[in-house]
Amino acid sequence: MDINSSTRKYALHNAVKFGGKASSKAIVGRILAEFPEWRNKPKELSEKIEQIVSEVNALSPESQLRELQSVAPELLHEQKKEKKTGLPDLDDAKKVVMRFAPSPSGPLHIGHAYVLSLNSEFCRKYNGTLYIRIEDTNPENINPESYKLIEEDAQWLTKNNVAKVFIQSDRIEEYYKCAEKLIGMGAAYICTCTPDDFRSAAVKKKACPCRELPLKEQKHRYRRMFSDYGEGEAVMRVKTSLDDPNPAMRDWPAMRINLHEHPRQKSKYRVWPLMNLAVAVDDHDFGITHTIRAKDHMDNEKKQRFAFEYLKWKMPHHLYVGRINFKDIKISASETRRAIELGKYDGWDDIRIPFLRALKRRGYSPDAFIKYAIDVGVTQNDKYVTGEEFFKNLNAFNRDVIDPISKRFFFIHDPAEVAIKGAPKSSVELDLHPDSIKGGRKFSVGEKFILSKKDLSELKEGEIARLMDLLNFRKSKNEFTFDSREYEKYKKEGKKIIHWLPADGNIKVQVKMPDGSIISGLGESSLKLAEVDDTVQFERFGFCRLDSKNEVYTFWFAHK
Repeated sequence: MDINSSTRKYALHNAVKFGGKASSKAIVGRILAEFPEWRNKPKELSEKIEQIVSEVNALSPESQLRELQSVAPELLHEQKKEKKTGLPDLDDAKKVVMRFAPSPSGPLHIGHAYVLSLNSEFCRKYNGTLYIRIEDTNPENINPESYKLIEEDAQWLTKNNVAKVFIQSDRIEEYYKCAEKLIGMGAAYICTCTPDDFRSAAVKKKACPCRELPLKEQKHRYRRMFSDYGEGEAVMRVKTSLDDPNPAMRDWPAMRINLHEHPRQKSKYRVWPLMNLAVAVDDHDFGITHTIRAKDHMDNEKKQRFAFEYLKWKMPHHLYVGRINFKDIKISASETRRAIELGKYDGWDDIRIPFLRALKRRGYSPDAFIKYAIDVGVTQNDKYVTGEEFFKNLNAFNRDVIDPISKRFFFIHDPAEVAIKGAPKSSVELDLHPDSIKGGRKFSVGEKFILSKKDLSELKEGEIARLMDLLNFRKSKNEFTFDSREYEKYKKEGKKIIHWLPADGNIKVQVKMPDGSIISGLGESSLKLAEVDDTVQFERFGFCRLDSKNEVYTFWFAHK
């Protein structure tokens, strides 16, 4: 097989595996394994791959699958073999303590949901303990309300599986104790070099002039960080190997001076730990046994290991996952916060933004996010998805959860009153749920009904149509006449089933849609049985959550 055929084969496999869109980066390794001579022609190879991937991505998912079945069915067998359900086993899992560590730049969004759900479900699997650690040691990017919002979101998503929430800025003194130990044992030092000077020495694998100063001078410099050094004039560094192949690993920074006022601690502290020191101290102090984090933290694990080894602490087991990259969804908390401040969005639960508070308000269940996370699994493969692809999967998982418990009701958008001549007066009782709640929806009907204008426009002259679970009727010269009640007759001759309302006693309804628009109409009187926060299914419209009950019942749309 030539390189073009192989490239197309692997592009098809990648597209089928990841929802119809292949990634050029994901298939480079397999192509080079077959055609190593192309390593010397990276530009030509990249252009070739991009062209073929573009051609494959232009195909429908069905066409991709058919072609892959034809040219490389063995890859489909490989894919099925790779797919595993459920969570993998953890090493050394006699006692499991895990943590999830967001920064308080905003509440939790769909990007957080994947890793937090995995952490929570591992703890549930092993009857372990889950902590939320809010990383707020950078005073410059903090949204004060996020402390509370993060805790609420985390408890909702994990179904109250969070044992404790702790905040790093409340633990500054613990980081100071660790810093003093590291300096005292000669494992760290205070560097006053400019960033450029330090970087220049590190690249040459040379120690900066500060590294070997006497312990007395190091302690003196450490005290000066708390008094007269200014921002950028001194930083504490942890000693590592100057011969490390990665220059970024050489004597990494652990403490810095930041005079920006902290929203929580105000001006109480001027010396702040950087991430790797704070994480190491917290993981030790709280007995963290296992972690799950993005694979771009692998180098941070290596840095933190120095602190653990210097202090003779036991290192947690680290698991790594790839990122879920959303192609057309903005999940930046900082950008969203600015948009809220400018009035573009109503708040963190605005229906248009992909934050958990908004999705909860729409009627999504935490189990939908959990099922999605387990389905993706613990994998280091990066995932690239569009909003449509992501929500297609999430909606399917959510439907599995809410469909069995959502009561059914009629809702008619753009309503019109019509008369069906000859329709008998009767009392009708329909099921609140076809499987689990028989009866409960009572109607008194006569000749007059409320139907949607769209349904009316689609009725054809002379054809039998059916009012759902009620009666058959015909259209004749812009009039409607009763035909029969029997569903069997509709099955033989009918063309369309439509939902309906009686002419009187209905409830005004408005449904807020994901784009922020409002759809108004009428709902059946049985909606009075629904309570705020209930998720219902409007027949042939979709699942919606009841947001408020007033003169108008307001719902938020979830999905079909």
